[in-house]
Amino acid sequence: MSMITATTWVPRGFAAPFPSKYVFDEDEYDRISKLAKLQLDDAKEDLEEARNEKKQKSHGSSSSTANVKSAGEIDDDLKEYDLEHYDDDEQDGEGDTMAMFGNIKNLAFHESNEDDPYITMQGQDEDDDEREELQILATDNLVLAGRIEDEVAHLEVYVYEDAADNLYVHHDIMLPAIPLAVEWLDLPVGKSSADKDSKGNFVAVGTMEPDIELWNLDIVDGMYPDAILGQGAEDAATAEKPKKKKKKSKKANEEYHVDAVLSLAANRQHRNLLASSSADKSIKLWDLNTTKCAKSYSYHTDKVCSVAWHPKESTVLLSGSYDRTVVVADMRAPEAKAPRWGVESDVETVRWDPHDPNFFYVSTENGVIHYHDARLAPTDPSGSKPVWILQAHDESISSFDTNPVIPGFLVTGSTDKQVKLWNIQSSGPSMVVSRDLGVGKVFSTTFAPDQEVGFRLAVAGSKGAVQIWDTSTNAAVRTAFANKVPDAKENVKERFVVLEEADTDSDSEEGDDQESGRENNGEGWESMEE
Repeated sequence: MSMITATTWVPRGFAAPFPSKYVFDEDEYDRISKLAKLQLDDAKEDLEEARNEKKQKSHGSSSSTANVKSAGEIDDDLKEYDLEHYDDDEQDGEGDTMAMFGNIKNLAFHESNEDDPYITMQGQDEDDDEREELQILATDNLVLAGRIEDEVAHLEVYVYEDAADNLYVHHDIMLPAIPLAVEWLDLPVGKSSADKDSKGNFVAVGTMEPDIELWNLDIVDGMYPDAILGQGAEDAATAEKPKKKKKKSKKANEEYHVDAVLSLAANRQHRNLLASSSADKSIKLWDLNTTKCAKSYSYHTDKVCSVAWHPKESTVLLSGSYDRTVVVADMRAPEAKAPRWGVESDVETVRWDPHDPNFFYVSTENGVIHYHDARLAPTDPSGSKPVWILQAHDESISSFDTNPVIPGFLVTGSTDKQVKLWNIQSSGPSMVVSRDLGVGKVFSTTFAPDQEVGFRLAVAGSKGAVQIWDTSTNAAVRTAFANKVPDAKENVKERFVVLEEADTDSDSEEGDDQESGRENNGEGWESMEE
């Protein structure tokens, strides 16, 4: 099984030209030791709960003992692993070290391979070659894709070279659970003293777990996130204190999420603010400088599946929920009564109109798009009157996006496997083209953020394939947006750049021999023209 659940773009010019290799130094060792111990403690706690549950079942039903091992037998099976003392400190001549990293202090480190007596064949150009393979040009975009493959979750970082029709995996990041939301961040995380104009290249990832992980995209082969928003961060900060480990809370609170994180929204004006929404029915506002929750909000009575910041009013947040309502709230006035709109079924996604932010879009589980005027809030949500309503798909609209460059250009993707492009005019919406792009059920449709690639659309879904569609090469799109299509020509062939599922298989027979995506001009991807 392989599927891509979420994608987003990184604008040009933010990625480091030469991303750094992960450095495992003393400070990083200490940080990872704490995090590894936390994970081990969690695993032991889960094991203990499973034991107790099994004991209760075995006492309650004597007939089950014939088919289920007793608690004593389980203890015997696990005895060889000595889990009770697995994380105990070991005393040796070098001081206290964790068992799982017991010999790391005894390893010899050399500044370069030339100083290592065990390396007899010196590869003088290896560093230069590797550095060139990792290079990202100023004209490249990054595309971030959350993938689940055979129960292993990771974030893939692609480089998209538009001029060369090239899409390849640059590096990937292991995740703790199925990714549900991916949001790019443009500032250094966790640096309260950083200059307000400083740039960063980070990603926030929301998963089926309640913690939000923050990763530096300019670091390759990182082992643990640079920061965690949630209870995991609090646990890591107190990991060395000699007190009984606090059981993870599952009760909704003001400090962190306790259920899956369904949506993330970075505030592009107040760059240190990140909004998140969760299946625990709450919305949290995070300060990325301190990596702490600044405020928690409870506007909804069911899972909050989507949040979006207003393009102009920097403190106004739009949110949609499974309670079938949409709320526009000012985060500075959490106690004030917020305007609320109602829809016919569960909300899937909410978006502001980037070209006229007095209006917003709502997509629903019934395949309907609503377009509302934020200035005309109803007194009762059941009396909501949209400017227009569109039955875009027969099944759930799992993803939709508004083009940030071309006004009135909208895309919807559905579990019916169709991707549809729409032209939104003053008279209402009209469909431009409908396509099955072969990605299976469509889970993600996102437009590129830069003017130069404004017509590029990333599409991904249940088959684990990513496609970049240059929609400006579609005849119907060229007709609908004739005055906005650059270099309009006749008889243009449609252009797709595809990264197939098989190309991400680490067990590929060609894996060790295959050169980098840039050097082989995108071997492993396929350019399709129709």
